[in-house]
Amino acid sequence: MTEMEGAPLQSDGPEPLWRLAADAILHEIATGKLASGARLPPERDLFTRMSISRVTLRRALQSLVEEGVLTPSHGRGWYVSAKVPKEFPNTLESFSETARRLGLTPSSDVLRAEEAPASLDEAEELSIAPGATLFHLERIRRLDQVPVAVDTSFFAVALFPDLGRIDFRNASLFGLLIDAGVDLARAETTIEARGADPALARHLDLDVGKSTLVMRQLIVDSAGRPLLSSTIRYAGDRYRLRTSFSRAGKAAVPRVPLPRFKA
Repeated sequence: MTEMEGAPLQSDGPEPLWRLAADAILHEIATGKLASGARLPPERDLFTRMSISRVTLRRALQSLVEEGVLTPSHGRGWYVSAKVPKEFPNTLESFSETARRLGLTPSSDVLRAEEAPASLDEAEELSIAPGATLFHLERIRRLDQVPVAVDTSFFAVALFPDLGRIDFRNASLFGLLIDAGVDLARAETTIEARGADPALARHLDLDVGKSTLVMRQLIVDSAGRPLLSSTIRYAGDRYRLRTSFSRAGKAAVPRVPLPRFKA
């Protein structure tokens, strides 16, 4: 059993104590202090060290089970899942992959799925000729039928001809491109907070001006060639982005946005 460092938790912001406790355990895993397959210290040690109640600790542990990070063993304790790496990778994961990893059912309402010539800005972003044919896909993304994001993407039709026949209400764009041999290697990403405009508020059942998380990605191949541009606007109260940072010389540990709603 691995010893776990820690200090009493203090919540001076909006984060509940159980979430802070879960994040503290995640940090131990991300930094390698708790290896894959390791057993966590006894619950009494954990909640005493963090100065939280057993109920709060149990909620934190259960949330990590739901995320696939921990595995409970009746009468023996809690173990780090064998599938969790020593350090979380910079994972480029599709919406569908994230949903299924978390045990949720993804689906979409298709707002746009059509070919159109590339504008000057679009052509510059993808390093293609202006007027080249792009495929535009815009969807309301749902988890267990709850709308959580609006996803707008475009890419050169040459990557995957004849997409017009695909039913994108359930199909994964990433899955189709990867199966076709497209090298989706990594994403250059920017994230910012924006208020919901009337159209987005309507799609996500939000009040106009409600905070949203806007994630813009330019996905490139292994050689750095741009392939796909995507803008995903998440409902601010239904998704969270959790990131762990380490000191210089050690890799940062970003994590994909996680749903925080009750369906």
